[in-house]
Amino acid sequence: MELERERGITIQSAATFADWKKKEDGVEETYHINLIDTPGHIDFTIEVERAMRVLDGAVMVLCAVSGVQSQTITVDRQMKRYNVPRISFVNKMDRMGANPFKAVEMINKKLKIPAAAIQIPIGAEKEFEGVVDLIEMRAIRNEGARGMNIKVTKEIPPELQELAQQKRQELIEKLADVDDEMAEMFLEEKTPTAEQIKAAIRRATIGLKFTPVLMGSALADKSVQPMLDAVCDYLPNPNDVPNNALDRSKGEEAVQLVPYNSLPFVGLAFKLEENPYGQLTYIRVYQGSLKKGTYLFNTRTDKKVRIPRIVRMHSNEMEDVAEIGAGEICAVFGVDCASGDTFTDGKLPYTMSSMYVPDAVMSLSIKPKRSSDADAFSKAMNRFMREDPTFRLHVDEESEETIISGMGELHLEVYVERLRREYKVDCETGQPRVAYRETLSQRSDFDFLLRRQTGGPGDYARVVGWIEPNEDNPEQNNFESRVVGGNIPDKYISACSKGFDDVCEKGPLLGHKVIGASMVLTDGATHVTDSSDYAFNLATQMAFSKAFDTAGGQVLEPLMKTTITAPAEFQGNILMLMNKRGTIVDTEVGADEFTMVADCSLNAMFGFSTHLRAATQGKGEFSMEFSHYAPAAPHLQ
Repeated sequence: MELERERGITIQSAATFADWKKKEDGVEETYHINLIDTPGHIDFTIEVERAMRVLDGAVMVLCAVSGVQSQTITVDRQMKRYNVPRISFVNKMDRMGANPFKAVEMINKKLKIPAAAIQIPIGAEKEFEGVVDLIEMRAIRNEGARGMNIKVTKEIPPELQELAQQKRQELIEKLADVDDEMAEMFLEEKTPTAEQIKAAIRRATIGLKFTPVLMGSALADKSVQPMLDAVCDYLPNPNDVPNNALDRSKGEEAVQLVPYNSLPFVGLAFKLEENPYGQLTYIRVYQGSLKKGTYLFNTRTDKKVRIPRIVRMHSNEMEDVAEIGAGEICAVFGVDCASGDTFTDGKLPYTMSSMYVPDAVMSLSIKPKRSSDADAFSKAMNRFMREDPTFRLHVDEESEETIISGMGELHLEVYVERLRREYKVDCETGQPRVAYRETLSQRSDFDFLLRRQTGGPGDYARVVGWIEPNEDNPEQNNFESRVVGGNIPDKYISACSKGFDDVCEKGPLLGHKVIGASMVLTDGATHVTDSSDYAFNLATQMAFSKAFDTAGGQVLEPLMKTTITAPAEFQGNILMLMNKRGTIVDTEVGADEFTMVADCSLNAMFGFSTHLRAATQGKGEFSMEFSHYAPAAPHLQ
């Protein structure tokens, strides 16, 4: 993508397929690897969610200088959500201040997953040459153009002998904590063989109890091959990971899928992409095989679709294939579906759980500059929404503005830029609108009578009860009927409930959603001819709005958990920035940089990235995610 090259960041995840030939004891084995590269920026978090949902293992890349950063913690949470085993790779070993052991310690402390280095570096920073493999106790260096040739020697540099022994012992101790076999050998004071250590690392990694840490420099092409060998050694193949589907014929009971080609087909469409040739749908095959020209059923729509063309992706190049087997990732053309749909061959009533889609945190009002561009604009918006579930669009009923919502400033900026480049539509964007909420702070009783007489039957409804804060769940609304003696017939109770839901959609104060409200109906009255569903719906809405004034109604604003990382010398500047914007929750000062966590009002965070860059000479970075709603400042109420 041209935009990615310009900005120097990953925006869309790219899938590729590779064969890796691994030599062991003179025997060469070929491993097929399906690889997805995901963005590191929090704004494109859905790309990471999608990839985690369909992959069996992951390589977590850390920086040798910064170690665990705020985004690493987010990605770690996503891996835990989908139970993805991981190996860790400490990159940028040739940078000044590189310290891989600090990264290992941070994985243990911050991510709370046992980790130990299985390599130590030979030289550091500019002098970085290669690594010492602690399992086999040998030195590995890269030679030749782009580090293609690997030189393995049994001689470990003398100055590293002691460190290698110490770190090997640490590795064995860490494994003894998480693996029973290693624990027994450790207690009996036996020295495990290289094979036993490898088997223990594989068991503990697949069991999500441990992550081995490797190191190297991707830019300098050093120590990348041992990392690929580790992927083959320690990450699971499709048979090692239980993948479950839900059986719709048995009330969505979980069923384990087996990655055999001979079984009926089950696959998940996890990503859509527009292409000059039409819509490209990425599918992970969990069971069975997929042949060109066969028919599949979409379990969400129950529609039968033909698969005219199957391709293997090599980032933006395609390779046509006639058949794809279980455990692989492919892309198909000409299939109309949504992200997260399950496909079967019609023999099984299975569906798969979709991925987690986080809520949008930021909105912008948008409109095309020229009215003649309206068609292209709506076409682009439909495409973007199909491709990216975190990009949402709605028309605000009050202001009649078109509002786009997404995961942050950069996310929306990229889509506005894509509109201009791909669809030639120039847009005007307005100040993003914050999703405020309204709530009540105390109990308020109501006794409301709606009586209206017009020509013909009138409207008559009386509702009595109270509204109060919902103590059980401050994010949810709750309606309860305690009417006895049939004073309000059951058929009107549902109209009252609907009226309560309707009035909560548009609060009485600012017209934002009401949350954390509980309405209890205790009594009421009806009229023989004038009472109707409409009358009770309206009476409930009016009663709620009237009682809301005396129930201490207040506006809530979204508070964002903001994590800022910057060099330590800018701590004072950032404290000044944050004191105006929110409350500081936690500060952690490292050797050369510090991390601050604060809860900030979203309203105060617009344009914050510019202020932060100015205050830190462009060296500071921050990430935001929704934390909770809290009462807004008095001047906003």
